[in-house]
Order: sequence, then C-alpha cells, then structure tokens
Amino acid sequence: MIDSIYLALVSIITFHDSFLTFILVFTPFIIFFEGPLQLITIIGIFKFSKNKLTQSNLLTQLPTVSCCVKCYSEGYRVISTIKSLNFQTYPGLIEIIAVVDGSLQNNDTLLAAESCKKFVEKTNNRKLIVIAKWQRGGAVSSSNTALQIASGEIFMDLDGDSSFDNNMVVNAVKNFNDKNVIAVAGNLRVKNANQSLTTRLQTIEYLLSISAGRSALSAFGAVNNISGAFGIFRKKILDLVGGYDTGTAEDLDITTRIKQYFGRNKSWRIVFDPYAVGYTDVPETFLGYFKQRLHWEGDLFYLGRKYLDNIRPGLLNWTNYLSTIIVTYFMQIILPFVITFYIIYLLYAFPLQYVIALSFLVYLFYLFILSTVFLLYCLLISDRSSEDFANFLYIPIFPFFAFFSRVNAALAITHSIINKSHLDSYMAPWWVLKKGKF
Repeated sequence: MIDSIYLALVSIITFHDSFLTFILVFTPFIIFFEGPLQLITIIGIFKFSKNKLTQSNLLTQLPTVSCCVKCYSEGYRVISTIKSLNFQTYPGLIEIIAVVDGSLQNNDTLLAAESCKKFVEKTNNRKLIVIAKWQRGGAVSSSNTALQIASGEIFMDLDGDSSFDNNMVVNAVKNFNDKNVIAVAGNLRVKNANQSLTTRLQTIEYLLSISAGRSALSAFGAVNNISGAFGIFRKKILDLVGGYDTGTAEDLDITTRIKQYFGRNKSWRIVFDPYAVGYTDVPETFLGYFKQRLHWEGDLFYLGRKYLDNIRPGLLNWTNYLSTIIVTYFMQIILPFVITFYIIYLLYAFPLQYVIALSFLVYLFYLFILSTVFLLYCLLISDRSSEDFANFLYIPIFPFFAFFSRVNAALAITHSIINKSHLDSYMAPWWVLKKGKF
C-alpha cells in the first residue's frame, strides 16, 4: 500500500495533467473551505491570549446566581452535580433549582435530589429548591420552569449529569463585570475521556471545536452557540426573549434569538470562557456517538431553516451575520454534503491508487492544521496544558474521525429533510412538540 501511495504521489507531481487535476480538486478545500476558517481560528487564539492579559481577575460584584439543574433519569448522579454547585468558592448566594422532569417515573432521581437538602442547608449562601414535574415536558419545559421562579440576576442552564470545577461560578461571574456581556458560553470538557478510543477522540473534538474554536470566535465577538448543557445568562435577557422555545436544539435556538437583538444593541456581546469549566459524559462507542450526532445535526438543520429569514445583518450585526453564515450554514450544513459528494466523485472519476494518494495529501494537510490549533490552545490558553497535551497522541487518528463525522452529518440532515427526524426527539415528548407546532 505504501509503495502504491508513493507511486501515485510521483505521478501527481511528475505529469502535468495529473498535477493540474490535483490542483483543481485539492485547492478549493485549502483556499476556499477549511483554510480561511482555520486561519481565523489561529489568529483568534493569539487574539484571545493577548486579550486575557488585560482582563480583570477580580469579582467586583456578587449577584445572586440561579442554577437550573435539568434532571430526568440521572438517578444518584444528580447528587454529584448538586454537590459541585454547593461547594463552589463563590462567596455570593447560589440558588440551585433542580427540576426533575417526569418525576413520577423517575422517582429515584427525585429522591436523590431531595437527599441533597441536608448538606445544602448547612452551607452558607446556598439554597436548594427541588421541583417535581410529574408529567414529562422535556428539557425546554424544565428550563422555563426554573426561569419562572429564579431570583438570581445570573441564570445558569445546566444538565443534571454534569459537574463543575469549584471555581466555575467565580470565573463565570467575572465576565459580567462588563455590562455589555449578556451571556457566557461555558467550557465543556469530557468527563469519561479515558473510557475508550471513542471518548478520547471526542475529547479532542471538544478541545478543538469548543475550547479552542469558541475561544477564537469569542476574540472576534462571534460565539456561534451557547451549549444547552452549560449556558450562563443575564436573566433579564432570557426574560426579554420570552424564555426557551419548544422543541429541540434549544441551545442554538436561544442563542439565535438573543443575537437578533444585537443589531439594535451593538455593544452587547456573548463571550466564551475557557476557565468556566464543566464536565459531561459522552457516548463510549462509535455507534452511540453517531446516533447522538444523528439527532444533533438533524436538529441543527431544522433550526437553520427555521431562522433563515431572520439571518440578516440588521438583526445580528455584521460580525455575527458573517459568522452565522460561515460557521452554521456553510461549515455545518453545506460542507458535509460537499465532502461526501467530493469523495464519491473521486472514487467514480479517478483510479483508486490516485484517490488514495490524494486522500493522503489531504490527510497530511488536516493533520498539520489540527496539530497547530491543538498545540497553540495548549500553550496559550489552556489552564491544564499537561492534561490536554496527553491527548495529542490520538491526533493522527482524529482526521479520520472528523471525516466520518461529516459524512454522518450529511446523513443526519438528509434524514431530517425526508423523515422530519426533529419531530422524534429525546429532548421533548411528542405531545409537547405538537402543541408547540414544532
């Protein structure tokens, strides 16, 4: 196989026609697709690193922080989530609102949440409210329920199986020293990273797309999404947009609706904080991973179509308009199809030996770019460089993982178009989707 690749590479370089073909099929991905975005990411990492040197590390105010913990079937694991919020180093009041969705069939989760009242009551400036929603209404219903009773100026929307660094609230609240910051995207890391090769590769994915990618976007004021598992908001902003909307992909939905006020409030910003850290479990098998993304990517397409008419510079401002077009619509919806059809075309139009050689060159390009972004993040931004750098061993495998993820995204979007898969969501039962005209 190595000999075949070598001979094909020689043929690409030696023969004019082959080399011209190579330029035509390889260059667009470098010049027009991945190249500019990765260059922006690299510049953004340097810019973020420079900006953090001038930012204040002091808490200038101590607003009440309301933490919505969305619970469903976590069972005893919700205790770890509540404990990680209860024992935060933040000296102000933290109001923990645990909303147990479908508590009639999830009684063990309800009992686990209520068992935490004993140690929360013994902690200064901590308050626990457990809400039992007997009928399941979905994640959006849980968030809106907590939003109705939350007394804090800052509202955190969190998953019931997540946990957090004990300085997470302190780091998150610091961002609101700037009155123009209306929301903060927290940094999600993989809790079960050591379980399998799949979780290791997802750890790299989270580091590249969330930790590094959103740090870069934040440096330009263009954060594309606030994770549904870890979002931090000024409560008045959520009240302004009317809370969360019924359906799936509620994180992208709320982010998009908030951004539609940016055109009229040009100083408002959503920022990403790599030092406000939360941990989440990811699927431990490739099958589980692709099933999860089948839902996520299908929901993304639905939201993209839903708000297409409202994606305008006048609403979002030019920076967020361009980032939405490039990151959401092009990179996440269009590019998966481009890559899928590109590889099908190559297999149809060229000898297998040539396709392998070309793919090898593309692989080397991606490996170089991803390694550069990964190392720059570890060196310039990460507060746990040695821990993150340990994942570098798996970087050579990651381009293959990323390729199959893109193909899976194309399948997910196709599935959503043909079968309306967004109407079959684990995020909300069918009767909620129907009543919300989702």
